[in-house]
Amino acid sequence: MGRRVYLDNAATTPLRPEVLEVMMPFLTGQFGNPSSIHQDGRTTRAAIENSRKTVANLIGASTGEIFFTSGGTESNNMAIKCAVSDLGVTRIITSPAEHHCVKHSVEHLLAKNAVHVDFVKIDKYGLPDFNHLESLLATDNGKTLVTLMHANNELGSMLDLQRLSELCHKYGAWLHSDTVQTVGHFPINVKQTPVDFISGASHKFYGPKGIGFIYINSRCHIHPYIDGGSQERNMRAGTENICGIIGLAKAMQLAYAELEEDKAHINGIKQYMKDQLIATCPGILFNGHPSESLYTVLNVSFPPDPQTELMVMSLDIAGISASGGSACSSGAESQSHVLEAIGHPSDRTPVRFSFSRNTTKDDIDFAVHQISGILAGGVHVTV
Repeated sequence: MGRRVYLDNAATTPLRPEVLEVMMPFLTGQFGNPSSIHQDGRTTRAAIENSRKTVANLIGASTGEIFFTSGGTESNNMAIKCAVSDLGVTRIITSPAEHHCVKHSVEHLLAKNAVHVDFVKIDKYGLPDFNHLESLLATDNGKTLVTLMHANNELGSMLDLQRLSELCHKYGAWLHSDTVQTVGHFPINVKQTPVDFISGASHKFYGPKGIGFIYINSRCHIHPYIDGGSQERNMRAGTENICGIIGLAKAMQLAYAELEEDKAHINGIKQYMKDQLIATCPGILFNGHPSESLYTVLNVSFPPDPQTELMVMSLDIAGISASGGSACSSGAESQSHVLEAIGHPSDRTPVRFSFSRNTTKDDIDFAVHQISGILAGGVHVTV
């Protein structure tokens, strides 16, 4: 088997060895049900609560505001749907460039005639027009939830969360932000930047899959999204994913402890690939904001050419894992809704390359070499 280079870290990141190490005891000897009152249960319960405290401290929340879920999709569904069912929200303001778990949640509520939906205008980078947003908020259409993602998972563009928070506070709107791509990669402090709901997914910052969390501001009194038991402080029924929770907390702790070092390394890798592509691929363009952006994501737009039509598949054959957009919709044949929303030309081929702390310049050299071969006529030289 030839060499492979993984450049799809926005979809998922590799598990850090240190994270696996702390998870292992809870996969073997410490397996008690946290709801049991005996010593085995109390041991795992204490581990969960220590993890909750770790997560809360890292984002400036209280432990009573952190609830563990199966991941970002559940957290975002919970925030949006519970805001409508329990907080009296009758209007949602969102954008046409949100992740599918937000987009489809809003569409589900709209189909049930549970809410009125307004879409804020976005610019060519996928970022919301704050002037238009304020004009929407200034219109009194009942209790409003604003749901806008902190950083776009396809383009990498990041909005000003502080400005968004202040605007929602000014007009008394509830605020949910999908922070799945930014938790663990950017500092987030819910005391300094008040929000009502944010979400995190462990596998985006070198933790295990199938575990995430939701932050729910203490002023938001909502009912359980999943019924059946008293777990997660009566907020989410079901036996807890103990080893996942332990892994999430450790991964998040490491991510923030080493954030500046990782950010500097990954920023350098991103700029290096950008420079190499400009030098070797005529007609290439880049999507997303050039500066206010995830340092982990580089969205590339290849010029119209028969060799680029199946670029993601060609890259895979050449030993490079990348994405045509969101991993959640990578099987779709049509252009992503995000790219359509920003007016991306349908005859150009977009590819999302995303980087991690493990990505090297040698990886980028290999990838650019393979891309050059594909553009030259579909030649793959995997070594």
